[in-house]
Amino acid sequence: MGNLYERIDGRLRTFIEAQPVFFTATAPLAEDGHVNLSPKGRAGTLVVIDDRTLAYLDFGGSGAETIAHVRENGRITLMWCAFSGPPKIVRIHGEGEAVFRDDPRWGELIALFGDADGPSARAVVVVRAGRIADVCGYAVPVMEYQGERTLHAEYFGRKTDEEFAAYCEKKDHIGTSLDGLPALPLPLPPRTV
Repeated sequence: MGNLYERIDGRLRTFIEAQPVFFTATAPLAEDGHVNLSPKGRAGTLVVIDDRTLAYLDFGGSGAETIAHVRENGRITLMWCAFSGPPKIVRIHGEGEAVFRDDPRWGELIALFGDADGPSARAVVVVRAGRIADVCGYAVPVMEYQGERTLHAEYFGRKTDEEFAAYCEKKDHIGTSLDGLPALPLPLPPRTV
C-alpha cells in the first residue's frame, strides 16, 4: 500500500503543505535516553525549500529535546496525517540541523516564513530527506479542522526579545535536554533580522 519517493514534488508537496499539523520524532543515541515526539502547527511555519529539503520554525514555550537530539546525532522523522479527505500518512526520515539566531544563514532562512515568523522563534530546523514514503492512513480518524489557536502567538507577542531571552534562561530543559545534552544556546542570541 505504501510508496517510496525520490523527491518531494507534485501531489506529495501539495499534501504536505496543506496539512495544519505535523509531528517530529527524535531520539538521543543513549539507550536509556528519552525519545521525543512533538506536534507542530501554526500556519506557514513549515516550508518545502526544494525537492529534498524542508524547514520549520522552532518556537519557545516548551523544552528543547528536538534541538538537543539533532545537535547530537541529526536523526529526525517528520510525519503528516490526513485527518480529512483521502486517507494518507507521509513520513520523511532525514537529517536535521538546528540553525540558531546568530547563524549567518538565519536571515535567509527566516525570510522563507514571511508573516508566520514570530517573536518566540528561537531556531529554524532544516531537514534533509533521506527516505520519503507514504502509507494508506486507513486507521487515522476523520476530524474537522476548526482553525488556528492564537494563544501562543499572542502570549509571546507581548514579550520583547529581551523578555523572551529571560524566559528561556529560567525555563527547565532549554539549555540542556532531559538527558543532559546541549540544546538551545543560552543566553539566547538576539534576533539579527
